[in-house]
Amino acid sequence: MTQAGRQGSPRNSSGRNSSERNSAQGGGSRGGAQAGGFRGGAGKRNAGFGGGDRPHKAPKPREERFVDPDEASAAPAGREVSDWKPAGKPSSRKPAARKPGAKKAPGTPGALKPKPRTGAPGAAASRAFGSERFGQNLGPVRKPSRKRGPRGDVPQSELHDADGTRLQKVMAQAGVASRRVCEEMIAEGRVEVDGQVVTELGVRVDPKTAVIHVDGLRIQLDENLVYMVFNKPKGVVSTMEDPDGRPCISDFVRKTHQGERLFHVGRLDVATEGLLLLTNDGELANRLTHPSYEVPKTYLVQVRGPFPQGVGAQLKAGVELEDGIASVDSFKLVDSTPGHVLIEVVLHSGKNRIVRRLFDAVGFPVLRLVRVKVGPIGLGDQRQGSIRNLGKQEVGHLLASVGL
Repeated sequence: MTQAGRQGSPRNSSGRNSSERNSAQGGGSRGGAQAGGFRGGAGKRNAGFGGGDRPHKAPKPREERFVDPDEASAAPAGREVSDWKPAGKPSSRKPAARKPGAKKAPGTPGALKPKPRTGAPGAAASRAFGSERFGQNLGPVRKPSRKRGPRGDVPQSELHDADGTRLQKVMAQAGVASRRVCEEMIAEGRVEVDGQVVTELGVRVDPKTAVIHVDGLRIQLDENLVYMVFNKPKGVVSTMEDPDGRPCISDFVRKTHQGERLFHVGRLDVATEGLLLLTNDGELANRLTHPSYEVPKTYLVQVRGPFPQGVGAQLKAGVELEDGIASVDSFKLVDSTPGHVLIEVVLHSGKNRIVRRLFDAVGFPVLRLVRVKVGPIGLGDQRQGSIRNLGKQEVGHLLASVGL
């Protein structure tokens, strides 16, 4: 094909317009190509954009994809061959049967964990209060062993209240999950009403009197009950009113929760900092402070170092105090710096100033004391002097820790 024919071909646009543009730039197609340092049709195209002084990269030739005739004939109708993979092609993914721990029973150490059903309806909220963004996620409930009466075979008809509300609706209104997911929970036997497992969807209950548990979590249906965590600073008295005018809990409650009548669960002395529970649930407060429920409390203790070996074992074995023998449940050395040692202790005793008296008895007076956890509830990154409401999942864990 001649040069004129190539200029007039569809691949090089119109030969007439191209030649006119190149001639306007001063020199026709051959002159424009020489001025721009290009060759052939590429030079003519770039010269039309004033490309005499602009570098040009020739386009790379398109690579044609090889198509196996056998695969092309076997590809399903309506799908391109490039998107189709033959059935006999080996996969790089290791079969589940060959993975380590595949033959172990579920729940045993080293066994494969089951994958969640991401495509199932309500998979994000398949656990109680799973979609709740408030509070801390405390995981599964660890209920204390409690004795139950002989009510294991009570018919579910006795739990039915004709004037009540459907169980799944009560659960959904309490924020457990959507009503559809609540129905699945009931059908799976994960819901208890007054200590009896319910699997029928038509059961109606009275929200004012029914005690409902989902996966061991107690659902608090009384909206008037309040549960809070206060991070007490040093120098604050653990009372609502102080006749001497010292800073007390009510000074902080008025700033954020004015009008709510609360009382504190247990005490912290003036020099001790950390977690203090506030609530108007009298039954919960009584159980948390009663010695028979043995609610664990975690403290961070700072003493002067070095701390010799054997003192921790002595504290765990028991130390004689003026009101009897006392001990810690666990002892762990957290940090050690020149002259100071940070220790974590857990104990369930609620005696007055028990931690300070224990460390005084072994010859290491406490320099700083912070309570960081009561039962399943922890401070986390909550700042000092602040008050926050517990999430519904946290409330359920707290109630379950004392058998409610």
